[in-house]
Amino acid sequence: MTRWTELPGSLDESVSRLVVQLRRLKDHSGLSLSSLAAKTSYSRSSWERYLNGRALPPREAVEQLARLCGADVPRLLVLHEVAEQSWAQERQEKEKKEPDAQDAQDAQGAPPVDAGPGPAPAGHRAGRWTAVLVGAVVVLAVALVSVLLLTRPWEEDDGPPSSGGDTPAPFVFVQGRSRPCDVEKKGGELRAGYSSTHTTLMDLKSSGWEVLEAQCLLRYHGYDPGITDGSYGERSKAAAQRFQKDRGLVVDGIVGPDTWEELRR
Repeated sequence: MTRWTELPGSLDESVSRLVVQLRRLKDHSGLSLSSLAAKTSYSRSSWERYLNGRALPPREAVEQLARLCGADVPRLLVLHEVAEQSWAQERQEKEKKEPDAQDAQDAQGAPPVDAGPGPAPAGHRAGRWTAVLVGAVVVLAVALVSVLLLTRPWEEDDGPPSSGGDTPAPFVFVQGRSRPCDVEKKGGELRAGYSSTHTTLMDLKSSGWEVLEAQCLLRYHGYDPGITDGSYGERSKAAAQRFQKDRGLVVDGIVGPDTWEELRR
C-alpha cells in the first residue's frame, strides 16, 4: 500500500474527503501512478497532484478512476461536485484578496499624485463606498445560499438517504449531530437503512452514509462508536478494532469486506 503524504492542513474538508476516497481506490486496485496514466486520459504527474491535494481532479478523472476500480461512480461524482464547489469558492476568495494586497503595495510605493486644488468630490467618495458595500452584501448572500443548499436545514434527512431513483442523496456532515440507528434484519442480513455496501473501505477521516451504517451496526453489536454522525473518528476506529478482535479478524480498525460481512450477521 502506498505511503501517502499528509494532506495540506488548509485543504477544505470536502476536498480532503474526495482525495481520501480516491487514494483508497488506487491502493485497493494495486495500480501504480504510471499504470493509472496508461489506463486513463491523465498523466502520471497529474495523478500525483490530484492524489496529494495540490490540484482538484476533473470530473472525468474521478469517473475514469471509479470505473477502472469498479467503484460506485454516482457516489464519487457527488463527492466531487461538493468538493468542486468548495474549491471554486476558495479560489474566488484568494483572487479577491490578491488585488487588494497589490493595491496596498502600489499605494505604498507610488509617488505623490497631484489631486488638484481640493479633495475628491463627495459624490465620488460616496459612490465608491456604495460599490464596496454592495459587493460585500453580494458575497455574503452567495455564501449563505451555498451553506443552506449544502445543509438543507428545512429537510429531515434522518431516514434512509435518497434523492430519487437509485442515486443516494449527498451526505453532509453536521458537527455534533447524531442520527438515529434503527437496525433490523432484511434479506438475511442486518441493515440500518443508510447503505447496503459490503465492500466500501473506511478509515480515519472517512465520512458518508457508509460510515453511518457501520457506526449503527457497531452499536447494535454492543461496540460503542461514539456519536453516530457519519464521520469515522478515533472512537469509531477503536470500536471497530474491538469488534474485529472478538470476531477473529485482522485488527486494524479499517472497515472492509471481511468486517462488513461480520457486521451484517
